[in-house]
Amino acid sequence: MAANTKTSRKAARYAVPVAVAGVAAATAAMVPAFANAGGPDLPKVTAQQLIEKVAASDAQQLSGTAKISTDLGLPQFASGLLGGGGVAGGSADPEEKIAQLANGTHTFRVAADGPDRQKLTFLDGKDEYTLVHNGKDVWGYDSKSNEVFHDKDGQDAGPGHGKTADRLPASPQELAQEVLKAAGPTTDISVGETAQVAGRDAYQLVLTPKQSGSTVGSVRIAVDARNGVPLRIQLLSSQGGKPIVDAGFTQVDFAKPAADAFAFTPPKGAKVTEGGAHGKGQKEDKPLKALESFPGLGDLAAGADGKGEVKVLGEGWSTVARIDTGAGRSLKDLENDKNAPKEAKQFLNSLGDKVSGKFGEGRVFSTRLVNALITDDGKVYVGAVTKDQLVRTADSAK
Repeated sequence: MAANTKTSRKAARYAVPVAVAGVAAATAAMVPAFANAGGPDLPKVTAQQLIEKVAASDAQQLSGTAKISTDLGLPQFASGLLGGGGVAGGSADPEEKIAQLANGTHTFRVAADGPDRQKLTFLDGKDEYTLVHNGKDVWGYDSKSNEVFHDKDGQDAGPGHGKTADRLPASPQELAQEVLKAAGPTTDISVGETAQVAGRDAYQLVLTPKQSGSTVGSVRIAVDARNGVPLRIQLLSSQGGKPIVDAGFTQVDFAKPAADAFAFTPPKGAKVTEGGAHGKGQKEDKPLKALESFPGLGDLAAGADGKGEVKVLGEGWSTVARIDTGAGRSLKDLENDKNAPKEAKQFLNSLGDKVSGKFGEGRVFSTRLVNALITDDGKVYVGAVTKDQLVRTADSAK
């Protein structure tokens, strides 16, 4: 997997962290698929043939229902920062909703008619949150708060920001395609047992890291046996247990959706917010600002200029990013500060184990997918690697 691969549409940045996986057709293991005793009896295919089938698929029209479940093993305070429960409620801005998809289980209806028309409706009890991309218009509507977000796709988004439509959360099909776009020689690829997904026969493409030290055990992509459309993607932990991410269709129809499926008119009385300034660098990085505003932690989140120098260490599944925050205050300073707010010390205690090595001392914040080492001298090491691998990388960093 290439360390600096940039995804081109809708998935990795704003949905769930599946871009840690990569596939290169040139490195695909030619392992034939044999029918699972409990799955459909399908003709044998190689991994290369299955990748080619996905690439050749021209199904751009579909509608159906999908479900995404994410279990990062986050501590309670972090789950709260991600929103905890349903998607509905609050602002209708799509970027306000993204983090909530990285926690818990969400059901949504999906419709697509080519690259310029998509609709996602997240179901939250009697409330809904709807995203519509129709030509140059992007709409977000939260029925609980009766708020509407509107943006004109293609307007000047400023450096470092894509079109609003490109930042929409992704369907299972798009998530799988993003994984297949990432190329690299650090992945073994094979064809696993057959399966049925949303009532359709499917092969399963299995991606397994060649490198040790990754928190990812494998990625499984269920591919429609008839048309090559990815129907489900599962990100499995190297430690076992239920999937870290499980996103898939529960019902799907490949007929052309009705044209009016993508029409949207703001309901009467709804508050409408235009997104003209949305991508021009005028919005702050809200998760970072939330951390900076946490009592006693402002000096730890970033340096005086609010920016950190980032260096990529390693490659493929063992890639780690080192961020030199330039912070003027260390974890130890905060730990020993008798005047520090108790909330700040509670945050430190929730970070996890104290560790030490050639890099110095620090604490490791752990999830099932990502581990982050925060050192006493203001550096942050983060990657989809185990705690031991993270410490080894920090020790060997120059």
